[in-house]
This record gives sequence, structure tokens and C-alpha cells, in this order.
Amino acid sequence: MKPPHSWNRLLQSPLFAPLHPVISRLKTDGFPTLDELNALLVGHGIKVESGLDLCFVEQAIGRLAFEQQYEPRCYLTGEVQTRADNWHDLLNALVWLTYPAAKAAINIRHYQALTNFAASQETSSQRGAVRDTNTLLDESGVIVAYADDELAGLLRNFRWRELFWQRRERVKSHMGFYIFGHGLYEKALNPYVGMTAQGLLLAVEQEFFSWPGGQQRSHLDSRLADYLADPAHCCSTRELSPVPLLGVPGWTADNACESYYDNADYFRSGRNSKR
Repeated sequence: MKPPHSWNRLLQSPLFAPLHPVISRLKTDGFPTLDELNALLVGHGIKVESGLDLCFVEQAIGRLAFEQQYEPRCYLTGEVQTRADNWHDLLNALVWLTYPAAKAAINIRHYQALTNFAASQETSSQRGAVRDTNTLLDESGVIVAYADDELAGLLRNFRWRELFWQRRERVKSHMGFYIFGHGLYEKALNPYVGMTAQGLLLAVEQEFFSWPGGQQRSHLDSRLADYLADPAHCCSTRELSPVPLLGVPGWTADNACESYYDNADYFRSGRNSKR
């Protein structure tokens, strides 16, 4: 998909709300260059966990030494390999600019999993599960902030009609959905019924929902980074809860009627019987 002449379409989409501040700084005539992306970093002090400044660079080609591969290179040099004129990589860069601490925390989880085989007490399958879970969050994650345990329970147990329709107004005031995964943002360029995120639920105080957007994003970035810094977290994909995104109140005009939630192929009962 080519970039629009203007970014206004994405600025009007609630799915892209976390990225709106950085999107509003993009030019209106095509994909930003690496220089333009790096200019967006100036003054923000974004670093990877090794302490090095973040920067966007061309993707390396061919067979690469370990240190030059994507995750190691990011941790060891601060360089994020980014393909030109590529939606997936552009959106990855925009997420780095929006959730820098959380992205850095995912990067070091990958780096540690790749380098600490000898010291790890995990089996190879568990070590693989850590990388799988962090990749799933990085590509398809949505942060679900909630100040109501009942709503969180309905989501975890796949009770979509009760959550998104019967508790609709309470969801609007006590629960928020913030797309994190850059692969999910790529899908959101052309939303479709069936588009499903992997939700990481974070409890917040009710006052969180009265904060300005920037304060909310900063808080979630810090909370998610702290969560990922604990090696006991994000070790299994079952820590993430599937979320049919187009069911979120207000995220599509179609879900303003109860019959929208009759689609059992989309709003599935899921794995609640096994949880």
C-alpha cells in the first residue's frame, strides 16, 4: 500500500490514536526518509537498554554475523534496520517514537534469549516461548488499560457481548485500548472483520482515563517496560488475551448496533473453557 497524499486519514482513525502525535509531524507527500525519521528523534533522548542512542539505518543485506542481525545490532549499536518505502518498518519506527522504553525492553529480552543459553535454567522450548511471546506482543499487541476488574474478567473469558455491548458505557470510561504492535498497525491501514490483537492487560487507577493522551502513553510505556523487565513475565503466549479489535466501542461505526456482536466467527468463545 502506498502512503496517502496526506496523513489525515490515519489522524482521523481511533485505531491510530497512540501514533497521532508523531504522525502529525510527518510530511504529507510520501514515506519519510531515514534522515527525516532520525530528525524526529532529536531532543527526545531515546536509547536502547545498552545506553546507546537510537537511530534508524538501512537494512543490511546478505548473510550476517550475529552482531549484525536485527535484534543484536539494535542492542549493541542502537541501530534499528529500516527498509525504505515500507509500511511495516515505518510503523515500527513510529512505535519506537511512541513507546521507546517498552520497545527497548522487548529488544533486550530478545538479545538475552539469544546470548544467555549457557546461563539460562530454562529448556530450549521455554526459551523459544519467551521470544515467541515477545514477538507476538511486538507485532500484534494491544495494551488494555483497565480500572474495573469485572471488565477485565469479561475480556479474559471471551464474553464479548457482555463487555462491548451490555457494559458499553462502562468500557468507554473504565477501559482503554492502545495498539502497540507495528504489524497490527499495518493491518489497521485497511481494517477488516477478523482483525484480532493480542492484549496485555494492565490495571490502572480510574484517574488515568482523565489524563491527557501524552501522559497516558508515557505511563503505559513505563508500565509495560517495567513489566517486561521482570523475567517471569511474557514467558508464554497465554499471558496475552485475544481481542477482536473492531468490537471496541467507537472503533467502527458498524458496532453501534447489538447485532454486530452476533458474528460468532469473529467474537469467538475462545479458550475460556481451558483457562
